[in-house]
Order: sequence, then C-alpha cells, then structure tokens
Amino acid sequence: MTIIEALCKEFSIQPWQAEAVITLLDEGATVPFIARYRKEQHGSLDDQQLRDISERLSSLRALEERRTEISESLKKLEVWTDELQSALDKAGTMAQLEDIYRPYRPKRRTRASIARERGLEPLADALMQQKRGMMAPETLAIRFVDEEKGVPTVDDALQGAMDIIAENVSDDAAVRGDLKTYYHGFCAVATRPAGEADEHSTYAMYHDHREPLRLMPSHRVLAMNRGEKEGALKVALEINVDSAQRLIRKRYVQTAGSPASEYVARACDDAYTRLIAPSLDTELRNELTEKAQQAAIRVFAMNLKPLLMQPPVRGRVAIGLDPGYAHGCKVAVVDETGRVLDTSVIYPVQRGQRALEQAKDIVKHLIRKHGVSIAAIGNGTAGRETEQFFVDVMREMDMGDKLAYMVVSESGASVYSASKLAAEEFPQYDVNLRSAISIARRLQDPLAELVKIDPKAIGVGQYQHDLKPAELDAALDGVIEDCVNAVGVDVNTASVSLLSHVAGINATVAKNIVAYREENGAFTSRAQLKKVPRLGPKAFEQCAGFLRVPGAKDLIENTGVHPESYQAAKALLKRFGLTPAKAVGVLYGLAEESGFAALAKELDVGEPTLRDIAAELSKPGRDPRDELPPPILRSDVMHLEDLKPGMELKGTVRNVTDFGAFVDIGVHQDGLVHISQLADRRVKHPSDVVRVGDIVNVWVMEVDLKRKRISLTMRKPKAQ
Repeated sequence: MTIIEALCKEFSIQPWQAEAVITLLDEGATVPFIARYRKEQHGSLDDQQLRDISERLSSLRALEERRTEISESLKKLEVWTDELQSALDKAGTMAQLEDIYRPYRPKRRTRASIARERGLEPLADALMQQKRGMMAPETLAIRFVDEEKGVPTVDDALQGAMDIIAENVSDDAAVRGDLKTYYHGFCAVATRPAGEADEHSTYAMYHDHREPLRLMPSHRVLAMNRGEKEGALKVALEINVDSAQRLIRKRYVQTAGSPASEYVARACDDAYTRLIAPSLDTELRNELTEKAQQAAIRVFAMNLKPLLMQPPVRGRVAIGLDPGYAHGCKVAVVDETGRVLDTSVIYPVQRGQRALEQAKDIVKHLIRKHGVSIAAIGNGTAGRETEQFFVDVMREMDMGDKLAYMVVSESGASVYSASKLAAEEFPQYDVNLRSAISIARRLQDPLAELVKIDPKAIGVGQYQHDLKPAELDAALDGVIEDCVNAVGVDVNTASVSLLSHVAGINATVAKNIVAYREENGAFTSRAQLKKVPRLGPKAFEQCAGFLRVPGAKDLIENTGVHPESYQAAKALLKRFGLTPAKAVGVLYGLAEESGFAALAKELDVGEPTLRDIAAELSKPGRDPRDELPPPILRSDVMHLEDLKPGMELKGTVRNVTDFGAFVDIGVHQDGLVHISQLADRRVKHPSDVVRVGDIVNVWVMEVDLKRKRISLTMRKPKAQ
C-alpha cells in the first residue's frame, strides 16, 4: 500500500486531496495557511484533519525509510529474496518490520550461536525434520560429541541443538504474530504493592488489581507506570503459558510419531519461556504505554484549545490579585489594553485586623482611582481567603453590578513571572508583581497571555510529566498555532510571544517585527511587513492573512482576507456597488442571495475562498471567541461547607480527563463529574459531552470535607 493509499484509507479522503496536502506541506506551507487559504486545492479539510494527516505522513515516511534500510541490509547480507521483500512490503508497522528482520539482525553471543560454533546446526536441522522411523536422537547425537569443541556428552549435543531450534523459533515472525494476537485477546495486566501494602497510599486501588490488556484505559496505564517507577507497585502481564506454548508447538511439532518431536517440543517451550515471553512483555508494555501516551497527549491538546479560546473580557479596567500568605497578596491594575496602571502588595490574611483594614483601603483606592470594573483572583494558596476579602470589599463599596470578579486559574503564572520573557516585558516590576499582572491579563485576553507560558504548566490534561516531551510539545504547539491564527493578531499591539505563533513567523522574525514597529511607528498596511528584516516572500505569504492592521486606511487590512485575494475582494465589492465600509453586515447576505457558485464562476475565484472573503468583509475584525458563552462572573463567595447533596449550581469545566470532568463551582475546589454522571446515556469519552471552558449545570452528589472532594452530576435528579 502506498503512502497516498494509506492516507486515503485512514482519513477517508480522495487521492487528489492527499496529493495536494503532501505537495503543500513539502513546499513549506504551514497547516493554518493550508487550512485557511488553500481550500480549493485540498477540498476544505479543517486544521485538525490537516495536522493529523501531516503527523501520519511523517510516520509513514519513517516506516518507508526503515523498510528500505532493512531491504538494503538484507541485500548486503546476501539473504534477500522476493519472498522476504514481499513480507516487508506487506508490513504495516515498525514492529512487523523488525520481526521480519529479527533473524538477520546482528546478535550478541548467545547459547544458539555458541552451539553453531560447536558444529551442532546439522543436528538441529535433522531434529527439525522429525522424520518417521528416523534414528533415535540420542544415537544421532553421538557423532557430534567432541570434547575439544566443548561437546563432551550426548546430552550436551542435544541441548545445543535445542538451543539453536529455540532461537530459530523465537525469530519466526509468524510465531510472534500469532502470540501477539493471542496476548491482545487474552492477556491481563496485574498489579500488586512492591512492599508492604498501605491502604492510604496513592496507589491503594492497584494493590490487587487485574484487568484485560485490551481494555486498559490510558489513565490507568500511566498511573500503573508511575507507581512502578516510584517503587510502589509491581506490574506484570499474565497469560496462560500452556496455551501460548501450544500455539508454538502447533506450528513446529509434528504428530506423526517421530522420536525427534519430543526434543522439538521442548525447544519450542524453551523458546517461549526464555526468549519470546520476556521480549513480548517488554514490547507489549511499551506498546500499551505508547498508546496511553498518545491518548493523554490528545486529551491535553483537546483541553488546551478551548482554554486558549476562552472569550476575552474586553473594554474593562481589571485588577489582578495573586493571593499569598508570607509574601502577601500581590495586586496589579491594568487598563483596557492590558497596560499596567498601578501595583501594590497587601496583607489581607494572617496579619490581623489592622493589616486587613489597610488592605481594604488600598484596594478600594485603586478601584476608584482607575475605574476598575472587573477583578481576577488567582486560585492558588490563600485564594479562598482572598476571594472572601474581595467580596467584603465589594459589599462595603456597594457598587452593585458595576464590579464583579472571577477566580482565574493561576497555573503557570509563577513560571511566567520568573521567566526571561517576563523580565524583558516588565523589567521594572518584582517577580511576584508580574504574576498579578499576568492574572489580570488572563481575564482580559486569555489567548494573548497564555501563549507566553509553557503549555505543560497551564494545568490541563493528565500525567503530562510522564509523556514524551518532544511529542507533547509538538502537539501543544500545534494547538497554540491553530488558535492564534484562527483569532488573528493585531500586528501593532501583539507581543513577541503571540507573533511567534503566527503561521510562517519564528521567534527571530517576531522580534524583528516588534523592533521595526518601535523604530518606525505602527504598521499602516500589510505590505509594510515586507520591509521587516528576514521576513521574506514565503514568510509573508504564510503570515499576511493572519495579521490584522486595525488602523489601516483600507478596512480590508483588518480582515482575514489574504493580500493575494485583494483583487477578488475588490471585484466582489464592485459587483454589488459597495465600499468596504458599506459592505459591513450586508455583503455575505447579498452574495448568498446571488448564489456563491455563480459568483465564483463570474469572478473567476474558488467558491470556498469567495465565501471566506464575503464573510470577512461583512465582519471586519471578527473574533470567533466572541461567539462563545461569556465567562461566569461572581459577586459573592461560597464555601465547601455550604454545599449540600441535591444542590443545583452553575459551573465552568476546568479540565477533562479520560474518567470525567472537573468543574469549578466557585468554592476553590473543583468538583468531579465522573464519566458515568455526564449524561443519561453511555458516554464513550467525556470529551463527547463537555470541553474545557463550557458553562454547565451540575448537581451536588456528595461532599467529603475531610478529603476536600466534591462529587457532582450532570444528570438532572428526578423529581421526588
């Protein structure tokens, strides 16, 4: 099967689509650019489909490269045959390729290789023939006894021959294939404590655990792996050894009554227990871990996207509070654009009434002075007390609905505040104050602020520290790139961090854009980007459509229309006698009324591109995040002790895992909606029902005050 055929089968696409995507990727086009501006070429595949195809293309090419390497190696060893090449061509995975190559791969010194050196291979071949009426193996082995060669007895000769047979059996790709199929169907994963069992251990549920390998969910695989790594668990694969050995004997042992069959059977059993089983255990554990890691990476990426795409709270001066005990609560006020207006440090907790009153006075002063209308409170240490403090401030100020707050996840804020990037952005502020600034800005524009932080530190996903860093980084970087380009970036206000995630722009070019902006003033057109050092024609092609110039003379510069389509856009406007300003709100409807297919033919432009042009000119500066439900803003505080079974609450989904969703209901402790409680139907995966950022109605099932655990349900209780 060719790469094109494999991609078509796996992604249900046509050959012309696969060929187009491969060509565009090989030409250096980015996924966001291909998804947005080359729809006619690939049939309007979305960015996630394109990214999946791109990743699979890389793995298929690696598979082909290894296939060629093995074929060349077999030719050099002078063992290549048409049959071997056919087997290589049919292999669909790396494991299958390596199983075929196994008999010919250079080996370290083994019992079988020593037996061959001692001249016992002819004896092994004779035994394997298992002829009826053949000479007794013990008699046959006499002529191979040679003390000088290290074969002093008949038993030694027979043992050496069986070692050769065992190794040949263990190298048989068909045998290994049969056993893998059997393992996948009947193998179980079992765990027990590595030492003395502790019922309070994190891994207590795995102290006597056993389940089929084929049913193992990724989160349990990773949990077991971690427990094993920490020395808390012993993990083993369990299989019926007799059944496994029978599978091998069925292929090799003849039942015609040959006296050699007994020796071949013993060699087969030895091949399994000594050679095959240990390597299969390792291979299947690795395979299980690989699949679990891939699943966890998908969950992480799935959670990150809606987190980054949370609706911004625009046009409001915000105050950010980064709670703390010893070092106080850090406070920062930022204006509508995120510019820092004021900072302070207060001590609202653990310092007595005088410090509390001083803290209130400072916060009230900052709110009045700068016209603050929204507050972002970090959810870390002392977060609950700080939230109560701010609610008290709101009550005392009696501002009604003119002031509200939201508890913001501060995951990664400390990582950012201590980073080189934060030092460059806010050299005049203390490390601790930078985190308060970040928290305030996260509320105003989550995407612009979160792109500055290593996505692994943001706090969504599961077992991220147990995943392959390179693969996780690649997946998360892809999500960030898709989000940034879906929203678009203001070239005159964007940070280096944000710009570096625009298609076609790397960190160096992003710095050059900012430097050019600072030296020459704001950009007034996209064409000016061509003057930026190291931003060549290819980079301009990839990035131009995703960069916005809000203050440009021509309104089209503040849309997602690519410069290569400006002529088509002007022709569309002319067709309806509109200027860019008069096209706002009406152009798409007019074009739809006329028929996009006919218009596309008339204007000689692709229909998908024409639809995008009409949509963009109808809503210049459109932000897809504005179409999502706004975040929940609060005006009062609730405590864990306030929760009662049956209570209905509205919450925000903070994290989605394989086993359920964690929901923020405003008590500084996220509640868990187990997968079984997400809907009144069977749910295959929580992501089928909820995603990070969703606003959901939940009901309290149980509250464990001692362990600070909240069990929630999204299944509406039946009326009593």
